[in-house]
Amino acid sequence: VQHFKKPELKLIDLTIRMFSEPVLELDTPLLEAHLLDVQNRKELLMEKISADKDSLMSNLKFAELLRERGVEPPTKISLTTGKETLALAKSDEGFKALAEHPDEYVQALVAARLGNKSTLEETRTERFLSIAKRGAMPVPLQYYAAHTGRWGGTDKINLQNLPSRGKDGNKLKMAIKAPKGYVVIDSDSSQIEARVLAWMAGQSDLVEAFRNKEDVYKIMASAIYRKKVDDVTKEERFVGKTTILGAGYGMGSIKFKTQLKGFGAEIEDAEAKHIISVYRDTYKKIPELWKESLGALNAIMGNQAKPLGNGAVVVKGRDGILMPNGLYQRYPNLRKILDDDGKEQYVYDAKRGAIKIYGGKLVENICQGVARCIIGEQMIKIAKRYKVVLTVHDAIASVVREEEVEEALAYVEECMRWTPDWSEGLSLNCEAGHGNSYGDC
Repeated sequence: VQHFKKPELKLIDLTIRMFSEPVLELDTPLLEAHLLDVQNRKELLMEKISADKDSLMSNLKFAELLRERGVEPPTKISLTTGKETLALAKSDEGFKALAEHPDEYVQALVAARLGNKSTLEETRTERFLSIAKRGAMPVPLQYYAAHTGRWGGTDKINLQNLPSRGKDGNKLKMAIKAPKGYVVIDSDSSQIEARVLAWMAGQSDLVEAFRNKEDVYKIMASAIYRKKVDDVTKEERFVGKTTILGAGYGMGSIKFKTQLKGFGAEIEDAEAKHIISVYRDTYKKIPELWKESLGALNAIMGNQAKPLGNGAVVVKGRDGILMPNGLYQRYPNLRKILDDDGKEQYVYDAKRGAIKIYGGKLVENICQGVARCIIGEQMIKIAKRYKVVLTVHDAIASVVREEEVEEALAYVEECMRWTPDWSEGLSLNCEAGHGNSYGDC
């Protein structure tokens, strides 16, 4: 306990109370109708997918099936060869995550490969119905589940990854309701990772654009397409948005093209290279932070101490990266190995095996960790007045009395725009809504 600052102990307490003092209710008729719909669609999907068993069981062919859906197959470092390989075994974390993919076709692919008769959407809906029979819904979250410090889902329902798009819409979210006389307020921190990244890198023009509430997606698109901001189309703005939110951690053009394809936007290789190049030229401080992070990895291996970026986090030798909340991002047994091309790359040990790490990835881990520190402190502020019932990544859900909703909404938005003392110069914003159900917010 002496190694945890008081705010983190409060967050542990809040996490436990979400489960031990449940207030959210479940809509049984809605869940029953949703389950029937999911089961009917699943049968049709399984008939289509199971026809080609060879493609399901071959790693390379299965990876290609994923790419056809715009999903990049997960990879890992082989403990046998030390090389990067596909992570498509049933025990691989990356493969397990595909079972929770928002695309039900991808869920069905995974289920068919495993020989299961049910998709995650089906089993999760059945789990919701089982909980509904007992009364209010306990919210099961794992405190500090992720390497970055974020909460994780558990108890076979994973509330951190409820679907919100596709044919199902947000039926499971709609089924989660406030008790009679109350409403749910869901507040989501807007672009918090992109804001933290610009702030940590010292990319002052992007920081100011966020602060002044400028449309940073249009600004990016105007640079990409060489046109005035006011002339940027809706489709071009979407590309600008994807660039701002996706290219900040060293993503290459091939992966960027695949990501856009997953969103339904097709571009040529040359255009993808152009977009990535424009991003890096426009915001030069961000690639510089990636390079500085390579020095941070060397400092960890050399057991040296040094600040990183604007100093919000500090390298503490083999202990790892000291975060603003007083806890560490650790990189056990960080070392260099040779990849398939004979080039050096960094890896560290985790429960699921050796994990590849590089400058951009370290920056991503740190930015997510810093965002988690901020969200945690904001959650504590909200909990001083209202019951916090759930957190999902950069969002916080709370329950308030109907007659207090306007006052509560204003207070929650104030909390979500507040920044800790250690984050001077950082500008935050949020989107918040309310409704009788979690899906209405």
